[in-house]
Amino acid sequence: MTSRALLLAAASAASLWAGAAAAQTDAAVEELVVTGTRTEGRTRLESLAPVDVVGQDALQKVGVSELNQALSVALPSFNFPRPGLADGTDTVRPATLRGLAPDQTLVLVNSKRRHSASLVNVNGTVGRGSSAVDLNTIPAAIVQSIEVLRDGASAQYGSDAIAGVLNLRLREANSGGNITASYGVRVTEVNTLVQAPPANANWTVADKASYDRRDGQTININGWVGLPLGASGFLTLAAEYLDQEKTVRTAPDWRQQYPLVNGAFDPREATINRYNAWYGEPELQQYTLFANAGYDVSEDLGLYGWASYQNREAVSAGFFRRALDDRNIISIYPNGFLPLIAPTVEDMAAAGGVTWKLGDWDMDTSLVFGSNAMDFEIRDTLNRSIGPSSKRVFDAGGFEYNQLVLNVSGVRQYEMGLASPLNVAAGAELRRENYQIHAGEPDSYRNGGVLLNGAPTPSGAQVFPGFRPANEVDEDRNSIGVYVDLEADLTERLTASAAVRYEHYSDFGDTVTGKLAARYEFSDAFALRASVQNGFRAPSLQQQFFTATSTNFINGVPFDITTFPATDPVAAALGAKPLDAEKSVNYAVGAVMRLGRLNLTVDAYRIEVEDRIVLSENLTQANVRAYLTSLGFIGIGGGRFFINGVDTTTEGLEIVANYPWVTDDYGTLNFTLAANYNQTEVTRVPVTAQLAALNPAPVLFDRVNVLTFERGTPESKYTGTVDWNFSPVGVTLRATRYGKALSPGTTPALDFVLKPKILVDLEARWDITERVRLAVGADNLFDEYPDPLPPLLNSTSNTPFSNYSPFGRSGRFVYGRLAVNF
Repeated sequence: MTSRALLLAAASAASLWAGAAAAQTDAAVEELVVTGTRTEGRTRLESLAPVDVVGQDALQKVGVSELNQALSVALPSFNFPRPGLADGTDTVRPATLRGLAPDQTLVLVNSKRRHSASLVNVNGTVGRGSSAVDLNTIPAAIVQSIEVLRDGASAQYGSDAIAGVLNLRLREANSGGNITASYGVRVTEVNTLVQAPPANANWTVADKASYDRRDGQTININGWVGLPLGASGFLTLAAEYLDQEKTVRTAPDWRQQYPLVNGAFDPREATINRYNAWYGEPELQQYTLFANAGYDVSEDLGLYGWASYQNREAVSAGFFRRALDDRNIISIYPNGFLPLIAPTVEDMAAAGGVTWKLGDWDMDTSLVFGSNAMDFEIRDTLNRSIGPSSKRVFDAGGFEYNQLVLNVSGVRQYEMGLASPLNVAAGAELRRENYQIHAGEPDSYRNGGVLLNGAPTPSGAQVFPGFRPANEVDEDRNSIGVYVDLEADLTERLTASAAVRYEHYSDFGDTVTGKLAARYEFSDAFALRASVQNGFRAPSLQQQFFTATSTNFINGVPFDITTFPATDPVAAALGAKPLDAEKSVNYAVGAVMRLGRLNLTVDAYRIEVEDRIVLSENLTQANVRAYLTSLGFIGIGGGRFFINGVDTTTEGLEIVANYPWVTDDYGTLNFTLAANYNQTEVTRVPVTAQLAALNPAPVLFDRVNVLTFERGTPESKYTGTVDWNFSPVGVTLRATRYGKALSPGTTPALDFVLKPKILVDLEARWDITERVRLAVGADNLFDEYPDPLPPLLNSTSNTPFSNYSPFGRSGRFVYGRLAVNF
């Protein structure tokens, strides 16, 4: 969709509705929003940019109890693909807004910046190369609502707000409470395509596998309680426990499993269980604690703060190693082995602040700390180079990211003779960040020297070699930002705002961003809004300093293959430079229509991003190795590094319609329809002079990654929801249509188009008493799956469905939930 088409669509909507000014009657009361504006009293439809409000009620009406999942069914421009077989990304899964990178959406808690996860996604999934906030570290019970600003906001909030902003507003209660317990299970039929066994095999041939599954059992117990703090304060406590079993969505592995016996197939080939892999949801066990508090010392002085802690233990799998695999040791695993990756995540945060008066200024000062640590244990595996004495469980090391943010801000109003006072907001933010990697135990990464047929064998734990002492880092940076934000009703019909922000980073320098936005209300029923701005995203410390090394064998010769920091001498020799900020220019135009109870918004956008930071391809070609050797880098087989240099243009259209209907005899119904059309084009890819001089020149960013940007997320997404309440019962019916997406291959012949799919969710509720509610339901009621991959794209049988599926591949989830209010 071109920018001209987007503007025409918005203009067409305007012309259709502009004549309906007199029809506005009995409009529903709108919830006030604080995201995207620092002026009090703005509602969602009065805002100068599109803001969605996902309330606590909507967060509860889904079976899978994850904030990312709740947002993905509530917002058509938000996608949560749920990848598998992707190492740590199975545990900390990325989500995207408007088809951009996960780290191009800023996440706030009570309008304060939230720390990101320590994990950087380095595998072949949507969001490769990014390190984003893990929303699932925040229990839904503590969240009062989530405001989603679908517009760039770097000038208002700083780095990362290129695609938009998610602001989680915490519950503020000094009384009452709730305990909710739910149980769910996947009840599904799996249909996959499988490969044929070798010729003359002594086991069954099949071209399709169909089987029933009852797995993924999930127990979630959560609750909150509101307590008074004196006569004018509150303390809200929330807790959550989650226990989730794995799901298995693999095809039977029809490959030969055992070495030949006297030139013939081993008899065990006919009896072995060929469902030997694990591809699906990970095992999870986590508990989370959260506290939010506020206290009014006087009319002009208030205190607030929150604190959280989560411990998450997860288990996911790697690819199955057959008994005959050279990476196996028959005496340890006579039937092959499935290595498991078991990360432990510890996440914590604490914030404290004070609101106070300074003359006519309403001041706010806060200090916010956040930390996320991830440590890896690798189980049911071995270090082939150590031989039969190898351990089966290894401590592979891990990493940690922490952030400390000091904010000082003030807001006041000036009478300027306009239709409203001029709202002036100004502030400063000082941020300190730290990133660390610590090594695993020696056996997790070392080479023990045991040969196989006279040749060296791989170093380290199979599936996830541990971090080496040479990979250890402990890096800091500081940044300071100052901003001014102006907003006023220039006339009774015209509202405008302007913001400018300056930031200085200790590692890459300065940046200045600005934003202009306006909204003109032709009548109570119709308004137009538009904005233009430039934005930025600072390179994360994870992108700047992540490093890991594994040993690969190329023509029988061992080489160290490393993910290098961009400042490493090897990376510099290949053309890497210190990372700079991504830069963006955002354009948006939209229309707001209100006809009685019907609310409709149509918003078109264009987002141009320059110098996107990406992870390069693995550069292990022979001429790369020879070039490095000529420079004195002996034994380096190549590697990869983060680099600026991808330019993209994203265009899209978002439509949201809501109609509440109150009847006398049949209760209330709330209808919501929403749609997102999104298209991204890659207009430039990175090159370096050093690699361009080689013949043939290695590709830094190949077609798989280009097509992931352009077509890896759905080109369209529609959602329709009907929510009916007729005390004491209620029903929610939701349908989500995911448009086609592409699972790209290294050549066009290996591309696989994921066809559009419609998923239907249904929930029924019964208020047994005024305080007790029972709900039963099913997510993905009709058990939809993405199209199965053909054997050519699933040669191991481990991955019968693509990781590019926008809704995962777990099937129907049936659940029951009991909630008690007090």
